[in-house]
Amino acid sequence: MASLAELAKLVQGEVRGDPTIQVTRVAPIDQATEGDITFVANPKYLPRLKECRASAVIVAPGVEVADRHVIVTANPYLAFAKVLAFLHDGAKATAGVMAGALVATSADVDPTAIIYPGCVVGEGVVVGARTILHPGVCLYDDVVIGADCCLHAQAIVREGCRLGDRVILQPSAVIGSDGFGFASDGSGYFKIPQVGIVVLEDDVEIGANSCVDRATLGETRVRRGTKVDNLVQIGHNVDIGEDCIIVAQTGIAGSTRIGNHCTFGGQSAVAGHLKIGDHVTIGARGGVSGNLDAPHQILSGIPLMPHKEWLRSTMTLPKLPEMRKDLQQLKKRLTELEALLKEDGRA
Repeated sequence: MASLAELAKLVQGEVRGDPTIQVTRVAPIDQATEGDITFVANPKYLPRLKECRASAVIVAPGVEVADRHVIVTANPYLAFAKVLAFLHDGAKATAGVMAGALVATSADVDPTAIIYPGCVVGEGVVVGARTILHPGVCLYDDVVIGADCCLHAQAIVREGCRLGDRVILQPSAVIGSDGFGFASDGSGYFKIPQVGIVVLEDDVEIGANSCVDRATLGETRVRRGTKVDNLVQIGHNVDIGEDCIIVAQTGIAGSTRIGNHCTFGGQSAVAGHLKIGDHVTIGARGGVSGNLDAPHQILSGIPLMPHKEWLRSTMTLPKLPEMRKDLQQLKKRLTELEALLKEDGRA
C-alpha cells in the first residue's frame, strides 16, 4: 500500500486531487475498484474511465479527467510499470541456503542470497548479494552470478559463465549450452569442443526455454539491458549490443555482431558471421542473410526489404490470383490479335 503522493514521487509525476489517497494495487480499467490505481496510455481508452471505479488514474499531461484523483506524468506506461513493480513486490523467503539445496564447500554465496531446495551450486561458484535461486536451478563449476539477480526454476548456467547484476533468467533458460560446431571427416561429423563462455551483462533478461550457447573460443556476450523473449536461440560467439529486444522464436546464428538498440520481431532469423548496425529493426519472420551496416533501418520480409516496401508487397499478394487471370486473358487476346494481323498480311 502507498499514498498517491508516494507513487507520484516514484514516477516523477504530479498529483491532482488528494495526495493522501491510499492505493493497494494496480488494476485494468474495466476491473479496477476502490483502492486501485489504473492508467491510460492511449487516449482512445479515456471513455472507459466513465464506468471505472478506480480510486486514481495515471495519465499524460494535457489529459483532463473529471472527478478523479490523478497522477500526471510524461510516460504513463512507464509509470504503470514502476508502480506495478513497487506495489506487487512479493514477499521473499529468509536469506540463506535452504535445506535440500546442494552447495559445494568452495562456493562463495553471499549471506543475503536466497537458495531454494533442489538447487545445485558447483565448485568455485560465486553468488552475489540478494540474488535468488529458485528450486531446481543448476550452476555448474566456476559460474559467477552478480547481485540482485533472479534465476527462476530449472534455469541452468554452465561452467565458467558470468552474469552481471540484476540479471533475470526465466524458467528453464539455458546459459552456456554447447555451440553447434562440428567438423566433417567425410563420412560423419567430429564434435568441436566448445571451451568458451557466455557473459550476460547487467540488467539482461533471458526468457523461458531460451538458449544462449557458449563460445567455441572466447565468449558469447549479451550486453547491458538487452531483453530476450521465450524460445530464442542465440548461437556461439554472438555479440548482442545494449538495450536490444529479441522477440520469441528468433534465431541468431553464430559469430554475428549486433549493434545497440536493435529489435527483432517474432520468428525472425539471422544468418551467421554477419554485422548489424545500431537501431535496426527486423519485422516478424524477417530473414537477415547479409550485413546491415547502416543504422536506423526498419526492414521486413524474405528477402529482406524496407518495411514500407514490404507492406506494399503484402498488399499485392491477395490480388495475385486475379492478376494471373487477367494476364492469361491478355495473353489470349494478344494471340488472337496476332493471328488476325497475319491474315491481313500486316504481320
